[in-house]
Amino acid sequence: MSDALARLVEVMDRLRSPGGCPWDAEQTHESLIKHALEEAYELAEAVESGDRTDLREELGDVLLQVVFHARVAQDHPEDPFDIDEIARGVADKLVERHPHVFADGGEQLTAEETLGRWEQIKKATKNRESVMDGIPAAQPALARAQKVLSRAAKNGLEVRDEAGVGIGQQLLALVARAEAEGVDAEGALRDATRAYESAAREAEASAASASEKAAHAATESSSG
Repeated sequence: MSDALARLVEVMDRLRSPGGCPWDAEQTHESLIKHALEEAYELAEAVESGDRTDLREELGDVLLQVVFHARVAQDHPEDPFDIDEIARGVADKLVERHPHVFADGGEQLTAEETLGRWEQIKKATKNRESVMDGIPAAQPALARAQKVLSRAAKNGLEVRDEAGVGIGQQLLALVARAEAEGVDAEGALRDATRAYESAAREAEASAASASEKAAHAATESSSG
């Protein structure tokens, strides 16, 4: 572990230990969930904005959430684990799911073939009964819909959907179109919303300016 990462782990340990920070000491995995989600969204915003300073900071905030959860996990009375075990597990997983890289006589695969192999190995190692297993129920609806559609398409499923023609079904149809065209529906909606927000802010500023000018003109007219 680098000195910087080791220092971060030490700082977090100090905050959680007796004599440290009362707020940090009372946090649980459950209480930290909202913070982890917020930091993930802020990271996405930094990536999409292209601001390298923000990107570096938000990556640090996401890393802090991992280190925080790892330190909380150390205090579990029955099944404790630490950051080293987490890192070791992730490294083992990467090696296991990339036999074309780490196994002797590895084969050359395209990016698409690599992704397919990853999904096959993941399904086998996690003993999943359905290709839909593992899609988080708490994931934003738009992103989750695209993940469900993607899993179905990749596995050649012919889905008979009798959900009707309501708004939800129309939204799902748009997500299906995005998936077919290789568009990230969640990201596309964020981009469109960001552009709309910018236009709304401009309209707001324009309206405020016009109002000020009108008030100023009325004042001058009454004083004249």
